[in-house]
This record gives sequence, C-alpha cells and structure tokens, in this order.
Amino acid sequence: MSAAEPDAVVLRIWVDADACPAVIKDILYRAAERAQVVLTLVANKPLRVPRSPYIRMLQVQRGFDVADEKIAAEVAAGDLVITADIPLAAAVLERGGHALDPRGEPYSADTIKGRLAMRSFMDELRGSGVDTGGPASFSQADRKAFASALERFLLKHSSARG
Repeated sequence: MSAAEPDAVVLRIWVDADACPAVIKDILYRAAERAQVVLTLVANKPLRVPRSPYIRMLQVQRGFDVADEKIAAEVAAGDLVITADIPLAAAVLERGGHALDPRGEPYSADTIKGRLAMRSFMDELRGSGVDTGGPASFSQADRKAFASALERFLLKHSSARG
C-alpha cells in the first residue's frame, strides 16, 4: 500500500488527546507513519500534528466528555483507542474495539468492571472530602511500556487485518 492510499487502511487508532502526554503522541505519530495506520487525535482544542496522510486532528466542542463521546460514537470493531478514561475504555470494549492506557496497560473485558468499580469508589472518597492524590508522575518506564504495548498490538493486528 502506498502513502497516497491511507483510506484503504482498515486498522484505525483513536486518541483521547486532551490529556494524552506529548511523549505518547510522539510515539503514536512515528508508529502511524511506520505502520501506515490512520491515527486520529480527538481534542476540544486545536493541536499541532505532523503533516501526514495518516495523522488527523479532530477538534470537538468544549465540554465534559465531548471528546470521549465522539470517539465512542466513531470507533469500529478492531480499532484501538488510547485513553486514560476508564468509562471510555469500557465503551470501546463494548463496541469490539481495543483500548490501551498511555502507560501501556491494555484494558480488557476481564479487568474493566473492576477498574470501573475502583474509579467509582475513588470518586466517592473525593466527594466526601478525602484527598486521594493524583496519578503518579509519567515516567520513562511508562513511556517504554506504552511503546512496547503499542508495537505488540500493531504487529498482531496490522498483519491480521492488512
């Protein structure tokens, strides 16, 4: 397949881009070019993305979960979504897609219910005034774990669908 034919590519990657770390976006840009996979970043503000027939930026209106709702509506079975948002990951899995968090941990049907329950519990704690802290700082190990998980996914799914 030539670079002039990105629409013929079946596998697509969607990115919940508002909170996605820049280093993860850079990894995704390189992977999209190398694997000739359409990468769509969805955000409520404009983002600078490299010029490429494989990389697209989709700006949605500002608002709570607007980007998540757009991704959930557009994702197809077999697509990959990069997100730290657990409810979005659950919606993706329900539609037959795959979800990977920016730290390289895949979401699965076996783990999503537990992750949703933990998210709900933490929300209740915060709502009652308990300081639960935030996520750990993004590390070099997280970057490497993500790059490895993405590469494994692309090797497995690009050859199967291409």
